[in-house]
Amino acid sequence: MKRIVLYAAGFILMAISLSSCESLFQNCKLCKQVTYDDGDIINQTSETEYCGADLTIILATPPVVVGSLTTQWECR
Repeated sequence: MKRIVLYAAGFILMAISLSSCESLFQNCKLCKQVTYDDGDIINQTSETEYCGADLTIILATPPVVVGSLTTQWECR
């Protein structure tokens, strides 16, 4: 009986480690880069899923302001 429980636990751990970004241990968000001109959206990229270190870098990136244009990352 212990062997069955051990194999089941091993299988579950392997399934979690081999899954995509939606793992139980990773935080994932959909992010896009948006450019505003005085508060009006003038350009935006398509949403892409970011996880782990990539998401941390995006969330730490401050908005870039050039004249009246502001470009920033938005995540949900």
